[in-house]
Amino acid sequence: MKKPANYIFPLALIFAGGLLPVFLGAYPQAVARSVFTFMALAISWDMLLRSGQISFGIAGFFGLGSYTAIILSVRAGVAPVVAMLSAAAFAALVAFLLGFLVLRLRSTYFSITTLALGEIFKVIIHNWSSFTGGPEGLVLPQVVFGGKSSSLYWLSYAILLFAVGASVLFEKSKMHFSLTAIRNNEIAARTSGINIFANLLIAFTASSLIQGLVGGVHVMSYGFAMPDTAFDANYTLLPLAMALLGGIHSTWGPIIGALLLGVISEYLKLMIPYGHLLVYGLIIILVILFMPRGIYGLIKKERSKRNG
Repeated sequence: MKKPANYIFPLALIFAGGLLPVFLGAYPQAVARSVFTFMALAISWDMLLRSGQISFGIAGFFGLGSYTAIILSVRAGVAPVVAMLSAAAFAALVAFLLGFLVLRLRSTYFSITTLALGEIFKVIIHNWSSFTGGPEGLVLPQVVFGGKSSSLYWLSYAILLFAVGASVLFEKSKMHFSLTAIRNNEIAARTSGINIFANLLIAFTASSLIQGLVGGVHVMSYGFAMPDTAFDANYTLLPLAMALLGGIHSTWGPIIGALLLGVISEYLKLMIPYGHLLVYGLIIILVILFMPRGIYGLIKKERSKRNG
């Protein structure tokens, strides 16, 4: 059982994060919101990765959530909160239904299929012009909270805390042992009585729910959605790079990676607006080759040496 002192640092970090708008201007708050967005996506991706399944469909469910929220707002006049929650629910429902097909696949086949799903979503949105706005997209009459930077910051921060909470729940519940057993050896896991498909379906649905929710919050905060921006490869590649750099199979790893790469990415977009994706790809390759445990993995390794 953890000592109460072990919770002091995380709680202090959460409290400090909530106070930042008091000290930051509008632009730093916008950068922080961007970091929170990618951090939540990185955490959600890692939640499924703990089962050994590598998904390349983050941008697909992010974009699906974005369009669900904005379509409900523009076409049906739904309140922003309801639209954002509906984005999460619809992304989860789609993932749940598709899970009965795609979760029968493993390794490369699963990864390619999830990547293809994102492209299918994008093509449907792109061509259904009468409903989705087509290539031109849709624009909200007004963004949520009237565009007030501090309110948008706290909204993004709340969604991040939700993602962190879901990840920690996965770590502290039986799901952790089930997903770890599936990742290590499916045959042994099945022999131990673990329902492999049910656990994978829960992880896939939960991660997609978070991605859809983040997409819904993002579009309601910025006020527009276009197929090329909502399904941008950034929303897949950057969360992967963050999680790998920080350390996979954990909650702290994606957080650390997002804090580092989140700030760097803003700089790269300004310096090489059409080449920054190459830098993210290079980071992924270098981390896999030379630091497979990530930063948090190295920290845990050093801590184990000291305690041992």
